[in-house]
Amino acid sequence: VQLQAFGGGLVQAGGYLRLSCTAAGRIFRIDAMGWYRQAPGKQRELVASITSGGSTNYADSVKGRFTISRENAKNTMYLQMNSLKPEDTAVYYCNAGPINYYMGDAMVAARDVWGQGTLVTVSS
Repeated sequence: VQLQAFGGGLVQAGGYLRLSCTAAGRIFRIDAMGWYRQAPGKQRELVASITSGGSTNYADSVKGRFTISRENAKNTMYLQMNSLKPEDTAVYYCNAGPINYYMGDAMVAARDVWGQGTLVTVSS
């Protein structure tokens, strides 16, 4: 099972971007999903998370500007980022787990799956 993140790019301060993250594989169920980011020289931090039931959690720095959502039928998660600031510049990673999926006829679980990251650059 793999996570593929898309949607990063270069945007001016005050602009917006929408990130998406799709899980590929013979997936049965995905529990929690989330977006993390890592700026140069800084540790990776949680940006937002969402449970399978739709409960959300946001970092204080993005509350009111970012919205996380998911489409369970498509195994896809989104991050709508509005009013972007230069300090939002980072590589954004999607994360999910546990993921229950089929390997052959067996159902297995992947606890903690990471996507490849997508770069968001906000210019001032």
